[in-house]
Amino acid sequence: MHFVSTNDAAHRVPLKQAVLASLPPDNGLYLPERLPRLDAGFWDVWRDLSFQEIGYRVAQAFFGEDVPADALRAIVDDALSFDAPLVEVAAQQYVLELFHGPTLAFKDFGARFMARLMSWFTRDDERMLTVLVATSGDTGGAVAHAFHGVPAIRVVILYPRGKVSGLQEKQLTTLGGNITALEVDGSFDDCQRLVKAALLDPGLAARMPLTSANSINISRLVPQIFYYMHSARLLPPGIAPVFVVPSGNLGNLTAGLLAERLGLCVDHFVAANNRNDLLTTYLAGQAYAPRPSQPTPSSAMDVGAPSNFARLLALFENDRSAMCGRISGYSVSDDDTLAAIAEVAATHHYQLDPHAAVGWCAARQWRQRHPQAATIVLATAHPAKFPETLDRVLGPGQVAIPERLACLADKIKCAIPMAADTAAFFAWLRLLP
Repeated sequence: MHFVSTNDAAHRVPLKQAVLASLPPDNGLYLPERLPRLDAGFWDVWRDLSFQEIGYRVAQAFFGEDVPADALRAIVDDALSFDAPLVEVAAQQYVLELFHGPTLAFKDFGARFMARLMSWFTRDDERMLTVLVATSGDTGGAVAHAFHGVPAIRVVILYPRGKVSGLQEKQLTTLGGNITALEVDGSFDDCQRLVKAALLDPGLAARMPLTSANSINISRLVPQIFYYMHSARLLPPGIAPVFVVPSGNLGNLTAGLLAERLGLCVDHFVAANNRNDLLTTYLAGQAYAPRPSQPTPSSAMDVGAPSNFARLLALFENDRSAMCGRISGYSVSDDDTLAAIAEVAATHHYQLDPHAAVGWCAARQWRQRHPQAATIVLATAHPAKFPETLDRVLGPGQVAIPERLACLADKIKCAIPMAADTAAFFAWLRLLP
């Protein structure tokens, strides 16, 4: 299968080029030239398949023409080495726990698959591949863990100084080896801008193979489809879910829409925004106008210029009314986010991280008009990754810290300060061996 740019459908490349280049030269994003659909035979048996088998069938629909079946199955099985439980917190109110991977965040699904796919594509290459990634928190840790020790690949993580939690920062700054962290004096949008500029620069491309591990890369986006398919089959037969997606860079929401295009029966999608509510305002009729992000307790969603908006437009053929027919947006205040954490803990004895709390609030707004809806809130990170917020809301010591986080406390942060300046970043990259 070939992949085309959202800016120019005439720009067609094979999968390997789409994965290893990450961005088209016209600054669009790659999508399949045709969106696959899973056949009736799959839907006859999908509820009885394992999570890994569902992942393989989805990956095969997108990548099976380019990756041999045995290699693709091995990539999926190795990447999906942990579960994604669906928890019914209250009647018809579900939370999909996507934080049971190595770094306790949903980004583990895409990062682990992508690392293995890139390693397969570069198995015979002599040059070092440099993977650039901008993070507002969880992406950096997941990518660092997924790529740590992978031969012939090095990772450079750009994160905004003072805008990720302490534990998130430790996850991406303490591994060493082939992982380097740059502490950028700016916002996530600045980090994302630097990454995109490097990927599109002809001089850097001639000097070193560069790609990205953000959701702009199609190989990180597709694996996120796996858990949409997995969670929907866990509902009672005949119930189509409303997926409530905490939304920042919009990759997770895009993956859900791709799952629907594969044939998954979905009632509706709800985009849950914090104060950085560009998609919500667009769905309400305002012009799309990127703006500086604002800091909130749900920091991974603090995005003022979401990259995957281009893919949303492409999927709906630039038809805002069609998009509104499938997606509703809600903006949630910081106060309501914190109140939801306290309320759910007190009423249902369940702990939400700040991002899932935004989703919980948006789901509640949706149910006010659709009381019979079965809502699935995507919980994108373990609450223990945000101890400052959870301690403030629930009281110190109320959230158990998993050992894989607790062990980070005494590790030494190693990060290189970096100005939010393209010239400075390029100069640093050119010094890499």
